[in-house]
Amino acid sequence: MSSKTIEIIVTPNGQTRVETKGFAGSECRDASRFIESALGQQTDEVLKAEFHQTTSQQQQVRQGE
Repeated sequence: MSSKTIEIIVTPNGQTRVETKGFAGSECRDASRFIESALGQQTDEVLKAEFHQTTSQQQQVRQGE
């Protein structure tokens, strides 16, 4: 089972980006919501392929590896 992490990237010009790893479906939004609220207004959102997976789909992929 992979670990779940939340990375906060701060660029040299002060912009921030929150990136989640190891989450499936909308649980990434739930997990990172408190950080995004603390950082201020969201200006952009890029959804990765994992966002569109359900938890059972992610487990099937790992079992087939």
